[in-house]
Amino acid sequence: MMGLSIHAWEASHQQILNNTSAQMSPDVVIEAFGCDLPQSYLTNLIITNPQAILINLEYLSAEAWVGDYHAKASPQGNGLAKYFFFPGFQANTGGLLLDPVFPLPASAEPPPSLLALWQQLRPAAKRISIFCYPSAPLQEWLMELATLDSEYDVLLAFDHASYLNHSLLLPESIRLHYLPFIPQDDYDWLLSQCDFNIVRGEDSFVRAQLAAKPFFWNIYPQDDLAHEVKIKAFLDLYLENASPALISACWQASKWVSPRVWWLQLPAWEAHAKLWRTKLLKEQADGGLAARLLHFVE
Repeated sequence: MMGLSIHAWEASHQQILNNTSAQMSPDVVIEAFGCDLPQSYLTNLIITNPQAILINLEYLSAEAWVGDYHAKASPQGNGLAKYFFFPGFQANTGGLLLDPVFPLPASAEPPPSLLALWQQLRPAAKRISIFCYPSAPLQEWLMELATLDSEYDVLLAFDHASYLNHSLLLPESIRLHYLPFIPQDDYDWLLSQCDFNIVRGEDSFVRAQLAAKPFFWNIYPQDDLAHEVKIKAFLDLYLENASPALISACWQASKWVSPRVWWLQLPAWEAHAKLWRTKLLKEQADGGLAARLLHFVE
């Protein structure tokens, strides 16, 4: 892309200053997640282009207050213009990262990075992908899954073997498959082909919704319990028109409650997931985060 420059955050401040001075001073600078730019970079910007715009790209949230603070100015003592940009689900937020060609059709062949693993899966087994944090009760959850009367192929994200005790014994109905480190597009394909997905972070959280499959979000735990507020805000939005049974199932799943309690709701959950994706794509028809960011800059 013409005119786009990306700097490694861990680079020395002096190196950033020297690299920037050698170029045309930027008109727009995007910083992310509340991380302030190095003072040397800001000083150079004030000298070379005091009319530059700073945009702080914030965390994704479904909380109602996001719309009130999105795109608002944050006056700076150094004279630079700074604005906070909040990704979100509603029309009055910064939107979501979208991909117009996602998801792939169900008949699509697995990408090369997943071909060998996919050939090992049992045709009749339910497929579950898991991408969670090390603090998640993954081992206990798998043991509860093993009590269900069916076959399950569980695809664990790269390095998740380290989350499990080597003495873990599961029945033959549960088979664990360890994913290699794969490109994002291949992970998108994987989400669209599984019956259930557990995801973490922000990007995988959104991609799971676009996959239109049942999922729950292993949100990053925070000491002040702010994560509980965030997940409640999302589930309240996600389940706005859902049945009481499905609402209960989604909440239970998000708390790592045994699948025995809510697994029978999976067909209704998948139907709901498809409706939710349709709603998301309609509300983000303007192109979502990237398009709204460009429009804001203009």
